[in-house]
Amino acid sequence: MPAGSGLQYLGLFRVQGPLIFVKGIKNIGFGEMAEVVSSEGEVRLGRVLSVSEDLAIVELFEGTAGLSAADSRVRFLGRPFEYRVSAEEVLGRVFDGLGRPLDEGPPPIGGEVRNINGLPINPVARVYPQDFIQTGISAIDGLNALVRGQKLPIFSGSGLPHAQVAAQIVRQARLLEGKERFAIVFAAMGTKHEEAQFFRKDFEESGSLKNVVMFLNLADDPSIERLITPRVALTVAEHLAFEENMHVLVILTDMTNYCEALREVATSKGEVPSRKGYPGYLYSDLASIYERAGRIATAKGSITQIPILTMPDDDITHPIPDLTGYITEGQIVVDRGLFQKGIYPPINVLPSLSRLMSDGIGSGRTREDHQNLAAQLYALYAQAKRVERLASIIGEEDLTPHDRLILNFSNEFESRFIKQGPYDNRTILETLDLGWEMVMMFPSRDLTRVKPDEIQKYGLRKDASQLPETSDQAS
Repeated sequence: MPAGSGLQYLGLFRVQGPLIFVKGIKNIGFGEMAEVVSSEGEVRLGRVLSVSEDLAIVELFEGTAGLSAADSRVRFLGRPFEYRVSAEEVLGRVFDGLGRPLDEGPPPIGGEVRNINGLPINPVARVYPQDFIQTGISAIDGLNALVRGQKLPIFSGSGLPHAQVAAQIVRQARLLEGKERFAIVFAAMGTKHEEAQFFRKDFEESGSLKNVVMFLNLADDPSIERLITPRVALTVAEHLAFEENMHVLVILTDMTNYCEALREVATSKGEVPSRKGYPGYLYSDLASIYERAGRIATAKGSITQIPILTMPDDDITHPIPDLTGYITEGQIVVDRGLFQKGIYPPINVLPSLSRLMSDGIGSGRTREDHQNLAAQLYALYAQAKRVERLASIIGEEDLTPHDRLILNFSNEFESRFIKQGPYDNRTILETLDLGWEMVMMFPSRDLTRVKPDEIQKYGLRKDASQLPETSDQAS
């Protein structure tokens, strides 16, 4: 039968979990879409996962509950999963995980139809990310700077305020110069209703909703749908960035739920499991999502990606955060210990990392002392953590005066530099000046990572800088 001819196959060879097996097929391709019609006439969408000589395995996004193997009919559509994108018809809208409207509006009917799997970007066409993004959060701006076009995930744990941190970044993200068109693409996979409602309300109250596209696969929606949701969201983001020349911030939450759905499908297919039961292609599958961020020479827009994942048992060596860290350009680590101290945002700067930070800061971008000041703060805070461990063994009363100064620095750094309110939007100059207040708790001879002229210029001055206002929000 010619692919997509409209002919149907009657009866299923087998139904197993979220998968159906269709025998006797011809001219069927991997990734091809299929429609499955139940005996009651209900139509469910599916996608071909595997094809052999006469057998096709199809995953159903709405699940297989209630399907009769004998009476169900399958029609292969001869095309991959596609989505129609148009900036005018998606901005300010809310869709489900497959891109169907949830806001009582019509589905997009204009614009282009695009394959949700995207197309590989020619590496030669990529533009190296170098534009600093001010988030207003000192732990990020000062020590783990975000750069436009970067993919910087948030590593968190169950019950930690990663959603609040992401929402604060969305509210406050700005370029230091120029006014740019911006948009936010938010994709939720297996997210609780209250968390999805939190984001929606926050976007409304901050005035960002008109520039937001939301795709919601909630916790009680089919898990297989989660494999499609980030790809539909990124297809929209690519259109906005590379066709409409907008700067797009993509929030993907929670990538752990996505990987769990991927493992469920792999197990149903009978594939040989790898680490923790996840399929051996988990790395390449995650890369197919993360590598769709960036900038290209032929467009003025960009895609900056912030995936959020909750680490099982707070284990940063778990396969999901481990592989994510290899693919992306660093990570922001939300720490349970800081959260229990009442510190918000509870970002642990020591395991956090932004690999592109050095390219987006310094003279002409943030300030000339930024790189050295960040290195000095890192060094002092790392030393303070070693002294804290020593004090827990021998007691603080047996510490040297210098060690007590180190401990005092640790408390000040966490309570003043890291800690700030969810609506406290610090400029990068305010963050840097606050960093100098921290390091100047020590005599100059202990400050080995900053230059003497930087100490004279920024560390010893008494008057605060006159801080310029930043531009309109941009991603």
